[in-house]
Amino acid sequence: MKKYHIDRIISIATLVASLVAIVLVLKRPAPVAQPQTPAAIAEHTQSFDQKMAQFQQATQPQTSGSPDTARPEAGQTASSASQNPKAEVRINSDEITAVLAQSLGTAGADLTPNSDVGNGAPVIKDQQVSFDGDLVHGQFLTQIAGKDVWITISGHVGEKDGYATFDPTEFKVGDLNIPVSLVNPALQKKLAEQRDRLKLPDNVGGVKIENGELVMQQK
Repeated sequence: MKKYHIDRIISIATLVASLVAIVLVLKRPAPVAQPQTPAAIAEHTQSFDQKMAQFQQATQPQTSGSPDTARPEAGQTASSASQNPKAEVRINSDEITAVLAQSLGTAGADLTPNSDVGNGAPVIKDQQVSFDGDLVHGQFLTQIAGKDVWITISGHVGEKDGYATFDPTEFKVGDLNIPVSLVNPALQKKLAEQRDRLKLPDNVGGVKIENGELVMQQK
């Protein structure tokens, strides 16, 4: 009789734990960034474009006859002029989120729980990004088994052999924490399959998150 009671308690506890897990998976977690108005998106996207244009110009090879390289600036020797720091661009999370919002557009707006998305890449219906110290936090709304589910992932961005890298430090489905050790092998395999999309532009030699900003440095 006692064994029966123990088995019954275990069964109930398992059922409750399963229900709690389902609730946590479907629950929307705390947002990693605040939504932007259309005007803010336009402003931040313009700021992003201007920064990237300036970075592109700063990293263009100088011709030997250009005024900037024909002779050192006043007070500089030829040696010190060649040791100028490399150009870099710093992008904040508002600018990144705005660019992602524009690239997302209306994709996924017509999805329903009965939509057939096949076996392809998951459809992203909404996304948010924020930077904190040397970490990036990304939050994405997708569909799992016909239900809208938020995926939150945090980690370190880096560079290796001309390609961007990502090392996760946290992974959540809804409001449920998933051990990174369970997710990272599959994530790295997926990143390897998409390696061509992670190739950095030819003028970029390094990328990292620093002081809450995405920093790209000249090669």
